[in-house]
Amino acid sequence: MPSIFDTDLPRNGANFAPMTPLSFIQRTAEVYPSQLAIVHGALRQSWEDTYARCRRLASALRRRGVARNDTVAVMLPNTPPMVEAHFGIPMAGAVLNTMNTRLDAETIAFMLDHGEAKAILVDAEFAPTIRKALTLRTRSSPLLVIDVEDALFGPGERLGELSYEALLAEGDPAFEWQLPEDEWDAIALNYTSGTTGNPKGVVYHHRGAATNAVSNVLEWDMPKHAVYLWTLPMFHCNGWCFPWTIAARAGVNVCLRRVEAGAIIEAIRNHGVTHYCGAPIVHSLLVNAPDDMKAGLPRGIKCMVAGAAPPAAMIEGMERLGFDLTHVYGLTEVYGPATVCAKHDGWAPLDIGERARLNARQGVRYHLQRDARVLDPNTMQPVPMDGETMGEIMFRGNITMKGYLKNPQASTEAFAGGWFHSGDLAVQYPDGYIRIKDRSKDIIISGGENISSIEVEDVLYRHPAVLAAAVVAKPDAKWGETPCAFIELKSGAEVREADIIAHCKQHLAGFKVPRAIVFGELPKTSTGKIQKFELRKRADSAGAIDV
Repeated sequence: MPSIFDTDLPRNGANFAPMTPLSFIQRTAEVYPSQLAIVHGALRQSWEDTYARCRRLASALRRRGVARNDTVAVMLPNTPPMVEAHFGIPMAGAVLNTMNTRLDAETIAFMLDHGEAKAILVDAEFAPTIRKALTLRTRSSPLLVIDVEDALFGPGERLGELSYEALLAEGDPAFEWQLPEDEWDAIALNYTSGTTGNPKGVVYHHRGAATNAVSNVLEWDMPKHAVYLWTLPMFHCNGWCFPWTIAARAGVNVCLRRVEAGAIIEAIRNHGVTHYCGAPIVHSLLVNAPDDMKAGLPRGIKCMVAGAAPPAAMIEGMERLGFDLTHVYGLTEVYGPATVCAKHDGWAPLDIGERARLNARQGVRYHLQRDARVLDPNTMQPVPMDGETMGEIMFRGNITMKGYLKNPQASTEAFAGGWFHSGDLAVQYPDGYIRIKDRSKDIIISGGENISSIEVEDVLYRHPAVLAAAVVAKPDAKWGETPCAFIELKSGAEVREADIIAHCKQHLAGFKVPRAIVFGELPKTSTGKIQKFELRKRADSAGAIDV
């Protein structure tokens, strides 16, 4: 029997609208039309102009035959067209597929075919890779290629029939775009890294993009007109949804084509940057930059770090710079960050080592995420909140993907039991805060004992000569596996294997101390994450030297 609250109270256009981050730019352009939106080289672009260009893009794509739920791929660095793509493409009803600019042609060809792209925007820097990818496609359907030029890169190879600016000239700046028919409609397609086999296509919906964008505001108490520096690639989880977050706050997008310490510091000084995000390696660039380069940097800049536990040494270094570091955690499948290590006033008087320990935890669920817990994957019951019992981090709520494109088996497995299974092993403390112990595939089992690679890495980072470190399992005839450490030293630093071993023995149980040390530059993704799958290959070879 219908409730009195369901009788003659229908949903209609006056009392319900689908949630979408596209409404953020519309409001900002109306309320703050002259407010600066984008900085890139000599370019200064207002929100009114940015909104008009996004509407031109949507209009032109529609005129070129791009329809609702068509995929439009982009191969772009952090430049103004990348910001505009986050609005203009979904305004056309299409689905934005931001592609990792470091991928090889074969992987890109797979993505273009798998996502059934109807068009692609290509920055001149990546034209050679895309040219090869186009020859490797197996789908015979036409693909509209649009060349995107950037004065900061210079002229490059032309692949398409028209340029980005020529495309925009075809569009209507007053284009009457429509809200999605359903907030469950897809807004973006992001591919996982695909370290084994083909990458999986993660589908985002409008509701999730909007809720995570707003959660970003809430986690950071982000003020109006914040100045955000793009050190995080916008192709990575749609820049953790920050293109939409900045629009909601009428902020400034300071574009950064290349992430280098000097460029970051120059941008902070010249543009009054208030916020930026990145993997631990990005923040370490600043911590380890020469003192004269860092001299006079303003204090109080808010920055986010994501991933597994950031090294305590990096957290301590950021505190010395006077930067306010917020630690978040998530995956592509949960729109980037979905938990935050929310700070407490009572932590301030603690010594820096204890603050670093507390801040290194992955924390609690984002404001608008329904839940994040550590569960036993076999029973699907919460593990004891004792900081010791290990389980798997699982999520559920609006900030979770629709599923994997054309992969129902993987989607079913990922959502087994009504939770998204992250694959990250963690403990939960009595205060509810989560801390990762390892990826399920990164736990080292030596002589029947579990060794957390993260625990060993944290100790390695505390050595003053270490810039970056990663620990993986190395096959061992006696123990099954033993820890193998790969270490990238700071510029000019000199250290012996024996010094590293002695350092580890001071802080770790004997069975956890690395049995092999390899010095050299570590392989990293474009977002600064260390590629452990590459290191596992090396650990299986003679290149891992026993000590």
